[in-house]
Amino acid sequence: MSIFEKILEHLNPAPNPDIERAFEHQTTSVPTLWLLGKTGAGKSSLIQTVTGNDDVVVGNGFQPCTQTAASYLFPEEKPLLRFLDTRGLAEADYDPTEDIDTCIASSHALIVVMKAQEVEQSHVLKALEQIARTGKIKELLLVQTGVDQLSEPDRQSCVLHQRDQVKQIWPSEFVTVEVDFELKNGEQFGIDELIGELANLMPVVAHIADRSDHKTKEEENFSLLRNEVLFYAGTAATSDVIPGVGLVSVPVIQGKMLHSLGNQYGIEWNRTSFTEFVGALGAGFGVQYVSRLGIRQLIKLIPAYGQTIGAASAAAMSFASTYAIGRAACMYLYHKSREEEINPEQLRQLYKEALKRGKEVAHRD
Repeated sequence: MSIFEKILEHLNPAPNPDIERAFEHQTTSVPTLWLLGKTGAGKSSLIQTVTGNDDVVVGNGFQPCTQTAASYLFPEEKPLLRFLDTRGLAEADYDPTEDIDTCIASSHALIVVMKAQEVEQSHVLKALEQIARTGKIKELLLVQTGVDQLSEPDRQSCVLHQRDQVKQIWPSEFVTVEVDFELKNGEQFGIDELIGELANLMPVVAHIADRSDHKTKEEENFSLLRNEVLFYAGTAATSDVIPGVGLVSVPVIQGKMLHSLGNQYGIEWNRTSFTEFVGALGAGFGVQYVSRLGIRQLIKLIPAYGQTIGAASAAAMSFASTYAIGRAACMYLYHKSREEEINPEQLRQLYKEALKRGKEVAHRD
């Protein structure tokens, strides 16, 4: 059975325990943004800005994960990102050890949120000092909120004072962003810079927070399904870390993704439509797909190298190829659902662009 026949087989999949474990692992190992800050500092507004979900509030919708921390998965069903919030900052005996252990299990960054006009930050600084001493968390972003509510020179004085306090504690360079989530005219300040810095720490944020104008109706439709495609891409990458497993799991996961996307567009895949889709991607697509998948598995079998660099490279490529296939499939299904002609050249170009963007996200996450 060829690789593409295996994908086709799983366009209408039956439950597979091995693949289900890959989905479970993806859900439990999503990148984590650890938010550290006082109540009212703007943590909820930050989460709403990233996710576009105005209903989420720290404490509401968060699930306890330690005695002093709670987490929020976004999206809830097929998560791409986890937010972790500590709840014990005001307690004199607060110990972040358990929280650090929870965060360290996945890719993460520490986001310290301080309201610029609040000079008293002793609890936050004390916790930050304990975290710094562990040496386990390397990335720090200081987000200073409510800056537009202060007039000069008070604004500059407050901002610099908070930065100096953090500098005295944190052992390495860190990035700062000034924002205001609630301006009087209904606008916000510093949001683009905030998203940019968060994306530097965790590139998937750029995809999640992308709410730019869409040139076409097809692009608008894809924006509604992008998180789902990213979830399947992350699951394929997770499963491809284990030697020999990706050769089986990656095509299966991609098949399940295509099946799910077909349901969204009201299109049931069959051999004819799948062959048309693969054919539209070009004669060389199938050969490149099969050879790259096989080579990635062989590389992972190399002692030492295969379990580190080789595995990471395989995971990155599986992420990128799954994302690109999903993006191209959405365009194909969109035109198919409208009974419009498929433009092979446009589809191939879109696939190449999505593959490039997928590689950038995979190598940096």
